[in-house]
Amino acid sequence: MLPVNGLFEMPVLPYEELGKTISKETLSFHHGKHLKAYVDNLNKLLPGSGLEGLPLAEVVRKAEGGMFNNAGQVLNHAMYFEQFSNTPKPISTRMKTLLEQAFGSMESFQKEFEQKGATLFGSGWVWLSADAQGKLVITQQKNAENPVTMGLTPLLTFDVWEHAYYLDYQNRRADYLTALWQIVDWSVVENRM
Repeated sequence: MLPVNGLFEMPVLPYEELGKTISKETLSFHHGKHLKAYVDNLNKLLPGSGLEGLPLAEVVRKAEGGMFNNAGQVLNHAMYFEQFSNTPKPISTRMKTLLEQAFGSMESFQKEFEQKGATLFGSGWVWLSADAQGKLVITQQKNAENPVTMGLTPLLTFDVWEHAYYLDYQNRRADYLTALWQIVDWSVVENRM
């Protein structure tokens, strides 16, 4: 994500709702209010920071404090919303093979991913990333953290902040995590490699 005229813009959703998985109401609050606040705050902090004009991932790598928190949340949310679709493309043979090699099976991968998302204490993100050698890893990141700060390439993320699921799933974080597989567009995930 690159700044336009020195400022970051709100990512545009390619959908208005995601069926029963994520309601229109949740998207309205999550994208329209939470993400918008992060974008607005980041844009207020950029002037004079020395980070103007950098791609968003680079801002996340270099920023600290409030700048890091807002830039991290903009990057995390942009990746989160971008990877979903009402007509998701299924996983490719190549991507499935990579996941099976790393985790034993698709079921094992999904189980570990969901478990790490469900057991992250407090708020944050669960990520599938690739290291410099292409090895796939699952990480838990607290608050606004992103795998780019660890030298990883983020591929897939599920948001486990309560605002991502509370209107639709209340306190059932595990149910929310399981439901998200229905709307993952695997072509987006694979293109991030």
